[in-house]
Amino acid sequence: MSEHPIFEICVEPIELYKLLKIADMVGVAGEAKTMISEGKVLVNNEVVVQKRKKVRQGDIIEHNGRTIKIAFNPSKKSAEFVKTVVSASKNAKKKKRAKSKARVTSSETTNKPSAER
Repeated sequence: MSEHPIFEICVEPIELYKLLKIADMVGVAGEAKTMISEGKVLVNNEVVVQKRKKVRQGDIIEHNGRTIKIAFNPSKKSAEFVKTVVSASKNAKKKKRAKSKARVTSSETTNKPSAER
C-alpha cells in the first residue's frame, strides 16, 4: 500500500494548478498559481514553478505539509472537478479573445493618424 493518501483524477494529464484547487490544497486557482510560482509546490520531490505542469498517474504532489499521490480513475467525475476544469478552460478562451481584440484595436488606432496625413 502507498505511504501517501491517494487522490483520484478522471482526466489525465491535468494541470498542476487545477489539481491543487480540486484536491483542496489551496482555496482558489489564483492562490495555486502564486504558490507554484513562489516554488512552494513539489512534484516528485522536485520544486516546480511551471503553473501548467502536466500531472499524471503516479506523481506525488507536496504542498504546505500535505502530500498526495495521483491515481487515474476515468469513471470518477465529481461536479466540482468538472466545474473547475470547464471554468478554467472558458476563462483561458476569454483571455485569448480579449488579447486578440486589443491587438486589432491598437493597430487600427496607429493606422488612422498616418492615413490622415
